Amino acid sequence: MKRIFIALAVLCSLQVAGAQDMTTGYATVMSPEEAKKAVEAAEAAAQNPKKAVKTATWLRLAKAYINAYDAPAGNAMTGTSRQELALFMAGEKPLSSENVTLSGEPFIKDTYADKNFYFNASDRLAFIEVTKPVFADALDRAYDAYLKAYETDAEKRKKTKDIVAGIKDISLKYLNEGGMAYTFNDMAKAGELFAKAAQIVADEPVNEIDTLATYNAGFIAWMNKDYKNAEAYLEDCIEASYLADGEVYAKLADCQFNLADTTAAVSTLEKGFAEFPENQSVLIGLINFYLESGDDTDRLFELLDLAKQNEPSNASLYYVEGNIHKELGEIDAAVAAYLKSNEINPEYEFGLIGIGQMYYDQAIEFQEEAQNEFDDTKYQALVAQFETALKNAIEPFEKAYAVTKDKDIKVGIAEYLKNIYYRFRDQGQEYADNYAKYDKIVATRNVE
Repeated sequence: MKRIFIALAVLCSLQVAGAQDMTTGYATVMSPEEAKKAVEAAEAAAQNPKKAVKTATWLRLAKAYINAYDAPAGNAMTGTSRQELALFMAGEKPLSSENVTLSGEPFIKDTYADKNFYFNASDRLAFIEVTKPVFADALDRAYDAYLKAYETDAEKRKKTKDIVAGIKDISLKYLNEGGMAYTFNDMAKAGELFAKAAQIVADEPVNEIDTLATYNAGFIAWMNKDYKNAEAYLEDCIEASYLADGEVYAKLADCQFNLADTTAAVSTLEKGFAEFPENQSVLIGLINFYLESGDDTDRLFELLDLAKQNEPSNASLYYVEGNIHKELGEIDAAVAAYLKSNEINPEYEFGLIGIGQMYYDQAIEFQEEAQNEFDDTKYQALVAQFETALKNAIEPFEKAYAVTKDKDIKVGIAEYLKNIYYRFRDQGQEYADNYAKYDKIVATRNVE
C-alpha cells in the first residue's frame, strides 16, 4: 500500500524563544574586560577556604559568570530597531554588513569584533550571535556555582529563592542559544542546549518541568532519530499537559513505532485523535498504520464517530472524514463527507476546498501519466481525464472562494482557479474572463 506523508512546517512545530534574553532593559552592562576581572576576583574568593563555606560567595561567582556571558552583547536588546540600538551602542560601529538568509528568512547581518547582530525584515534586532565570549562555558560555570550555593545553604535555606531564580535564568539562556543553533541548522548543538535547558530546572532545587524546553529537546531528538530520548521528553510533555495541538502525540507515536513498540504507538495515536481529531499528523499516522498493517480501517471511522458523538455540530470532523476517504482512494465518500461539513456549517470553507484540491490533485496525476504515455490513444484518454478532473474542481473552488472571509485563503484559492482557467482560456470567453479575474487577484492580492 502507498504510504501517506504530510509536510510539516518545522518552524511552527518547534517553538523557540528569542536568541538573546536581556531582562535588564538598557541598564549598563559590564565590558568584557570588566566582566573577566570580576570573575577572576569571585573565583579567588571561592578558592579561599573561609569564604568558600559562605552561600554569598557562590552566588557572587554565579552572577559574575552570568555578567561575563552577557558582556559581549553590551546594551543590545532583541526587538530593538537599528536606529534605537545606535543610541545605546556608545559609538560602536559594525565592521561590515551583509544580507543573509537563515531558515528561509532574510536578515541583515552586522558584524562586530566579538558578535554579530541579525536584523529582520522589520529592521529590528532578531538575535545576537556572540563570536568571542569572555568564557565559552560561562553558563555551565554559573550553574555549577548555583549548585554550590545551594549546597552551602543546606542548613538554613535562606537563599533558595535566589538560587532558583538564577538557575531559571540560565535555563532561559540555554533555550535561547538552542533556538539560535536551530536557526543555523546545527541540530546536534540545538539538541544539547535544549536538553540542558530542560534538565537544570527539572533537577533540584527547581524541580519543575519547563514544557517549552522539554518539547524542543524532544522535537530535536526526534529529528535526529534519537527516538529513545525523544520518547522520554515527549512523555514528560504529556504528563505536564503540554500537547502542542496534538503534535506531541504524533511525534511520540513515531518514536514508539521506530522503537518497535507498535501497541504503544497505536494507543498514543488513538489518544491523540480523540483529543485532536483535526491534527493531520495524528490522522496520517493512524491511516499509515492501518494501511501498512492490513488491519481493518473501520477502526478509523469508529474513532471518528466517537468524536462526532461528543461534537455533533463540529463541521471539521466531517472534513477529517473526507480526508480519510480521500487518502483511502474512496472519492465519492470523500465528496459526501466534505459536502456534509459545509451543510452543517455553510460558512465552513474547508470541505469545499477539500473537494477542489482532491480533483485538482487527480488532474495532476492524470497529467503526469499522460506525459509518460507514448501510445497516442491512451495519451488522449488521459488528457480527457485530466481536463475533466480540472473542470470538476472549478465549482467547489468557486464556492469556497465565495464562502471564506480569510484574505490569504481567498488568494490561495484564486491561485488554483487561475491555473485551471488558464488551461481552458481558449475554449470560451467565460474561461478567458475568469482567468483574467483570478490572475489579477493573485498578482495584486486585492480580493473581491
